[in-house]
Parts: sequence; C-alpha cells; structure tokens
Amino acid sequence: MVSTIWLCPGQGAQKVGMGKDLADRFPAARAVFEAIDAALGVDLSRVMFEGPEQELTATQNAQPAILTHTAAVFAVVGEKVDGTVATAAGHSLGEYSAYVTAAALAAPEAAKLVRRRGELMQMAGDERPGTMAAVLGLPTQDVEAACEEASQHASIAVAANINAPDQTVISGDPDAVTRAGDACKKRGAKRVIALKVSGAFHSPLMAPAKNHLQLALERAEFTDPTFPVIANATAETVKDAGRARRLLADQLTAPVRWVECMQHAARVGGAGARFIEIGPGSVLAGLLKRIVPEANVVSLGTADEVTKFMEAA
Repeated sequence: MVSTIWLCPGQGAQKVGMGKDLADRFPAARAVFEAIDAALGVDLSRVMFEGPEQELTATQNAQPAILTHTAAVFAVVGEKVDGTVATAAGHSLGEYSAYVTAAALAAPEAAKLVRRRGELMQMAGDERPGTMAAVLGLPTQDVEAACEEASQHASIAVAANINAPDQTVISGDPDAVTRAGDACKKRGAKRVIALKVSGAFHSPLMAPAKNHLQLALERAEFTDPTFPVIANATAETVKDAGRARRLLADQLTAPVRWVECMQHAARVGGAGARFIEIGPGSVLAGLLKRIVPEANVVSLGTADEVTKFMEAA
C-alpha cells in the first residue's frame, strides 16, 4: 500500500476569495470555517472570502487564514486517503497545520496559536524592524557565507528559509540583508528579490516573541501526534507533544530547513509515496519537484481539485 505524506503551505499563499468555493460546496469545510471564526471571535472567513487584501495580508490574519484553508481541505479529504500516513510537514506556520492533520491540535486551537504567533511576530518586527529577501540561483552554502560576511557588529543577516537547493530566503536587519544580497550577486546569484514582510522572520530578531509564544504553546491543548510530523527547525520527525511545543517555539528564530525536511519525508515515505499538498496554491509541490524530482505530488486547494481527487480515490 502506498504511503501518504501531507504537505501544508505557509505565509504568502493567501489571496482574497480563498476557500469560498470549499465552504460553498462541502459542509465539512464550511464547519471548519465556522468553528475557527467562533474560536477567534472574529469573522476571519469574511476576510478570506471578501477581503480587503490589506486586511487579509496582515500577519495576524494571513497566518490563521492559511491554516483554516488547509484544515478545511483536510476535513474533506483526510478520511478519503487509503493506506498509511507516513508523516506530515508544513512550511513555517504550515507546521501547525501539519499537527492538525496528525490530530495533535484541533483546528480552532491551532488557529488561535498561529493568530497569536502572527501578533507576536508583528510586535517583534515593530520593536526591531527587519526585512527578508529571496536569493535565486545560488547554492545555500554560498548564501550562508554571504550572510556571515554581511553581518557586522550588531547588524545581522541569516539564511532563514532553505526552500530549494538554489533558492534561499535571507532575513535580518535591513542594512545587513542589503549587504548580504549584494554579496550573493557577486557570488553569482541570478536574482535577489526583496520580500514584502513586516519583520525578519526565522532570525534572531524574532527572539522577543519566542518566550511569549512558548507560553501560548504550553497553555494550548496539544496531544501526541498520531503519526510523526517533521519539524522545520531540525528536519527530524516529532512524535510527542512536549517536543513539538519546544520546536514550534524554536522555529521563530531558527531557519526553515525545507530541503532537508523534504528529503527526510521522502525517506520516511519510502518508494512510491504520495505527497498531498493541502491548502492554497501549489508552491510546495513546485519546491518538492526541485528537491526530490521523482516525487509523486498533487495539490488540493480548490473545490474542483478536491472533487477530482475524491472521484479518483
């Protein structure tokens, strides 16, 4: 029997209208939207369905919106998957969604956590403004060397998201990120693209948020996952709630080791494993094909994609 690996997207995949077709067509999806709206005490689904875009892209809204979309898809397709689930992995906030698939977190509880996470990240960004930039066409070790070279005195830049062998996002103080980007270009990077973010995520600049997030995680109803989840911070599988909590807090200041996460997922899944990306967009499927070219992957984000998948199941 072929094993399944769930993939859960992170911030940046949000767009106005997301999930509305799912809520209209599938009662199980609609129930997820309603439960999360009630848990948050805000009409998040309205922001997702109608916007405005500026409100949706605010970190404290974008993070629970993406998790909600992912959880809604999972509510529809989760029980339709035959065979064993080998593992799950999520990019940044998607790691919380991965714990939802593994029944370690209920979707409303996870939504409250990522909303708090977004608020804390915004506050840390306000306290010490930072930025991020995507470096394309340069090996990760060269990006890391450029960041080390660019970090001077108290101004730092780090490799924050190791998304593909030739795609790395750098994060840190604006001047250091600019210097690191220039150093990457000198080393042969094809492009360096400034990202529209409200802080230096997955870098030491997020340290003020870490303790507060750890407290929120300790208070959350979190149980051991029913199957292992791969942690961004270590690229290793996690099987107990205590370790999950610690690594989710560490994730704020640690790099997202996505290349290693996907390589590990492929090993855990074994030959012929099926990767299923659930939630908005297909970014993770594209990255996976660059990391594990032979991987079998499908993206389920729209009602049509979900319907087609279930008809074939």
